[in-house]
Amino acid sequence: MSFEIDTTEEIESGFSEHDSVTSPILSAMSDYRPPLRDIRFVMENIVDLEELSSYPGFEHVEAEDVYDALDEAGRFLAEVVAPTNPIGDTEGVRRNNDGSVTVPEPMIAAYQQLVEAGWGAIKGDMEYGGHGFPGVMATAIQEMLTASNMAFSLCPMLTTSSVEAFQHHGSDELKAVYLEKLITGEWSGTMALTEPEAGSDVGALRAKAWPEDDGSWRVQGTKIFITWGEHEMVDNIIHFVLARVPDAPPGTKGISLFLVPKYLVNTDGSLGERNDVECVGVEHKLGIHASPTCVMAYGEERGAVAYLVGEVNAGMRCMFTMMNDARLHVGLEGLGLSVRSYQQALDFAKERRQGRAVGAPKDQSSPIIDHPDVRRMLLTMKANIEAMRALILDTSVASDRAEHGADDDTRTAGANRAALLTPVAKAWATDLGVELTSLGIQIHGGMGFVEETGAAQHWRDARIAPIYEGTNGIQAMDLVMRKIGLARGSVVADYLDEMGATAAALAGHGNGLRSMGEALHAAVADLRKTTNWLLDSSNPNDGLAGATPYLRQFGVVAGGYYMARSALIADKLLVENGDDPWLTAKIETSKFYADQILPQAAGCAPAVTVGAEQLFALDGDQLAQ
Repeated sequence: MSFEIDTTEEIESGFSEHDSVTSPILSAMSDYRPPLRDIRFVMENIVDLEELSSYPGFEHVEAEDVYDALDEAGRFLAEVVAPTNPIGDTEGVRRNNDGSVTVPEPMIAAYQQLVEAGWGAIKGDMEYGGHGFPGVMATAIQEMLTASNMAFSLCPMLTTSSVEAFQHHGSDELKAVYLEKLITGEWSGTMALTEPEAGSDVGALRAKAWPEDDGSWRVQGTKIFITWGEHEMVDNIIHFVLARVPDAPPGTKGISLFLVPKYLVNTDGSLGERNDVECVGVEHKLGIHASPTCVMAYGEERGAVAYLVGEVNAGMRCMFTMMNDARLHVGLEGLGLSVRSYQQALDFAKERRQGRAVGAPKDQSSPIIDHPDVRRMLLTMKANIEAMRALILDTSVASDRAEHGADDDTRTAGANRAALLTPVAKAWATDLGVELTSLGIQIHGGMGFVEETGAAQHWRDARIAPIYEGTNGIQAMDLVMRKIGLARGSVVADYLDEMGATAAALAGHGNGLRSMGEALHAAVADLRKTTNWLLDSSNPNDGLAGATPYLRQFGVVAGGYYMARSALIADKLLVENGDDPWLTAKIETSKFYADQILPQAAGCAPAVTVGAEQLFALDGDQLAQ
């Protein structure tokens, strides 16, 4: 077989003299199309939204109301928030001499509309101004918000996570003052953990707190990398700060959590004097330029007024409530940015003409989407996106069950499922976010390397996500050292059994589904072997050495499981309702995943079980050779 490919200088360089980064082909790339049918498919068929309406607190939830709201949220985010994405990336943020931080004006207007429309309050407690919908609905909206403008999305995301910690651990007195404003988004929240000497090792932090006679506290210390630590989109910023009280034990057991408002609140609810809280710098970052990442000084003059959240020395327990919610949302960053990158790459591939595809007329160049390798890249993006979405929404529903399940068994099962899947949803999805947005650049060729096309921004923005909320190596360690051992290994065993049952269900089908079942069956068997090896390992270093390839293997197989379920459902719907190209595409995308992505899981297995000895074969000096 021979391929007639144009090898002119124009092809080699990727540009012609007629190309322009301001051409209609490129200027259209910033448009965002909310994947509403894909989201609805998962919520109807994979995670069972209907089941949630039977849980206490969700009696008012009607599925069609949820879908109507998602449609409206998608429209709002595409029309109001998405256009701010390139503006925010170009303009960035600026710290002023008075310590204030200026963000792009269009984002301020968009945020005000977001609050007025109530999109940040979807899952909030109705007693405090929330709408009381399941968290999975908020997760679906967060995907679209992240895809619209990730830098912008971090502000409401962290506020929502702050609310999670506050609702579980805050006193009624503090909730009466702060909770409603946080739920509605009128005030924003931050998570102030990291210090110059204490990053992932939170137990090394030095910020200190001491009690006052009136029951309040004072906090003093410097925190770095505080996302949206200072800005002008809201009237008040509520910082949740980790600090040590006098005579606290060392390490994480001696950490307490404090609420530190930017402005103190008067007894009538109005804002009072400025607290001793100041932004002393903003970081200049690879991406998310419109998100102010701040160095915050608390209490440099007299100690910042603060209020204890939870009990003394129980701050890590409180903060983990916030962090676990944030970790799932960070996984959404990998998903949302992959969607935005895929849509742009797809549009470009349809319009960009280069070379001549097999079978094309000899006097015409072909759209690059007609070339097999471009198809491979696009399908790799599409298949992984669909797999990620199902995993993340399934994890979110597990958290809903843990919180609202009708009985103890349901709540326990939900909590265990969420605990097992959260590190996978966070780490696998954010690793993929970097890989897939890089593919988006590759599809653009040389134009993808030009900032004006917008393709590079998605990759730059995605690169922080594998670092956020515990690096992905830490997520892998958590999965191996804690999560697969839950309930003596029964939680992960049950999940593997679910996968196996789906593989078996595919065996009796035609339409190419049988071979998909065979591939999934083999992948699950391999994952079960590595899981048992890790559970039986007596050397902690061996488990830690295999943690990252194991998490990758787990994610790839989980993705295959959800894609197989999607194919089964799509096949059933086609039989019931007749031809539907969209459902046919679901099946074909699932086949692609089984044939070209799922086999990657087997390649991870040897790295999981090889042990740690090789990692320590070279000392520091030898590594420098």
